Order: sequence, then C-alpha cells, then structure tokens
Amino acid sequence: MKKEFYGIDLGTTYSCISVVDSDDFVRVIPNKKGQMVTPSVVHFDDNNNIIVGQLAKSHLVDKPESTVALIKREMSNKDFTVTINGKTYDPIDISSFILKYLVDFANEKRKNEEGKDPIYDVVITVPAYFNDAQRQATKNAGKIAGLKVERIINEPTAAALAYGIDKQDDAHTVLVYDLGGGTFDVSILEIGDG
Repeated sequence: MKKEFYGIDLGTTYSCISVVDSDDFVRVIPNKKGQMVTPSVVHFDDNNNIIVGQLAKSHLVDKPESTVALIKREMSNKDFTVTINGKTYDPIDISSFILKYLVDFANEKRKNEEGKDPIYDVVITVPAYFNDAQRQATKNAGKIAGLKVERIINEPTAAALAYGIDKQDDAHTVLVYDLGGGTFDVSILEIGDG
C-alpha cells in the first residue's frame, strides 16, 4: 500500500486540506461547514478555547482583541507576538492551530466515513517568495501541531505539478499563477520528459 499524506495550502486568508484518493485523484476535504476552504483565522474565547475558521472570523468584528488573522504575513517576524487572555503566541503557534484544526477534522472524517487510520504526514505549500526562515517557521508550525512535514513546496510549483503530473506529451512552456488572498505568485516553467 502506498504512503498516504495530506496536502495543505496554509493560506494568508483561507486554508484547505486535500488527499489523494484511491483513484489517484486529489480530493479537497470539506471542513465542518461543508466548505472547501477554511478562513485562516484563530479566536480565543474567554476560557482560552481555540476556535479556528468561520466562527473565529466572525469574531474579528466583535472581539478583535482575541482574534488573529493574516498571520502568514508575520511568519519571518521574530518580534511579532500577540497576547490574549494573558498568554503570548507567535506566528508559528497561531499557524499550528490552523494546521491542527485542518488535520484533526480530516482525520475525524476519514475515520468516521472511511474507517481508515489517521494521517499525520503532510506536504505544506508556501508562497514562492518565502525565504528559508519562513519555510522553517512553517515546518515548525507543523511539528507543533503534531504533524510530520514531509516537504514544503512553493505554491506555483504545486500547481505546476498538478498540471503536469500526468502529461507525457512534448516539451512545452507553461505560465502558472497563484492569485491568493494575500499573495500573487507567477512562475514560468518548461515541462518535458514527463
């Protein structure tokens, strides 16, 4: 049996998780609300319970002091922290809560609907401009979330792989762009020899 792992787009504004199914198709796993993407927002309630996603996003208006959004923009900022309910968090901590939320629900769904064991091996995509420190911070967030980060991949590279993975035709040039909520990456790739 081939090794299974989750692919995670840890986005600035929205995140999502996917898995390769038994037919070798990439399948996005809907969140608890049935949506394909989850807002990359974390809220801490009065009891310090961590809430991720749409409900957390709704608190940006009424409880902004205990809600964190757009944390990916701070991944390389060693001085950035937020203090909520007397506890201090850095961008790696906040990102780990988003990753854990995505994987925990995907594993719960996997167990309940498919009767399969959980997966903790992941590949996470990052913007092409991310430097080594930002990539390592993302990897560390995965480790804190209890995940084994198999690889960090540039977002446009992941798109190119998805496009060209089954192409066996002649060499050609492809423009790949990722118009995200917080970043816009463009890559030009030459694809050939599979």
